[in-house]
Amino acid sequence: MNIPTNDTAPPSRVLQYVKENAEKGNVDAVIDAIDQYCWKFESMIHIGDVKGKILDGIIKEYKPTNLLELGTYCGYSSLRIARLLNPKANFYAVDCDENCAVVADEIHRFAGMQDKIRIVIGNSNEVIQDMSKKQEVGSFDLVFMDHWKPCYKRDLILLEELGMLHTGSVIVADNCTYPGCPDYLEYVRTNPKYKSTNYVSKYQYSEMEDSVEKSVYTV
Repeated sequence: MNIPTNDTAPPSRVLQYVKENAEKGNVDAVIDAIDQYCWKFESMIHIGDVKGKILDGIIKEYKPTNLLELGTYCGYSSLRIARLLNPKANFYAVDCDENCAVVADEIHRFAGMQDKIRIVIGNSNEVIQDMSKKQEVGSFDLVFMDHWKPCYKRDLILLEELGMLHTGSVIVADNCTYPGCPDYLEYVRTNPKYKSTNYVSKYQYSEMEDSVEKSVYTV
């Protein structure tokens, strides 16, 4: 593959690689192709294959039906999640970058998963408020946070205030060590509303230490 060196954004480059190297309609092949690209050519800011296995395990354990992803980027983590969901699951993937959302939609379609993932474009807090006003969902069984780290705590509190979490809701946060989200970690670890577990791992496509935090809402 000839990797473009001009102004083509990384998500577009990985989309090109997927189309050239993965079997259409095979979600696992698409995920593998994205991992291959990121190990061989350039790292990207989604959860990656190592921490992705932690996310897989949480999805399999809790079997969520209503899900929210904040920060879908090129659609990698949403593919990992969607392939493990039951057919009746409702899954919203949010990103504020329209270009990333377009690429994610193309990758989802190439993988044959477009009917399992609903992409929503907008700032996370505005999307959450809009969902609450429209009563599109009652509450989420699982929320995956992988957007701008300073927004983690803000958006979690917003979900609480709007009644969009229930007893047993699971919040999974990526990049808790690097680049880190100290205010969020302090909140979920010291707040009696949550029971939190930290999974030490590696930053995507590197040997740098990182971690994933799972917090279960207990109210």
